[in-house]
Amino acid sequence: MGTVEKGTKPLYEEEIGVELLEEDVDLRELVVFNDDINTFEHVIHTLIRVCKHTVEQAEQCTWLIHHKGKCTVKSGSYEELKPFRDGICEAGIDAKIL
Repeated sequence: MGTVEKGTKPLYEEEIGVELLEEDVDLRELVVFNDDINTFEHVIHTLIRVCKHTVEQAEQCTWLIHHKGKCTVKSGSYEELKPFRDGICEAGIDAKIL
């Protein structure tokens, strides 16, 4: 360990002013709801086309929608989710940003 000259601080004792930038992001969920109108195939194809889900993701979400009545298919800010919600709703499927 080296010596420290009088009147100076070792580097590890220096205070460094670092300001952390925190972005307040209001995370929301895009939830798709079950209905008695749309087929499994239609919901699966819509999730693949609109949300860019894999086949496996879309199938799992569709089964959850069927058995639990709803499923979160994407998370993000309202602005990020709005185009996805609009695309799902345009396909005749009930979806809301919560």
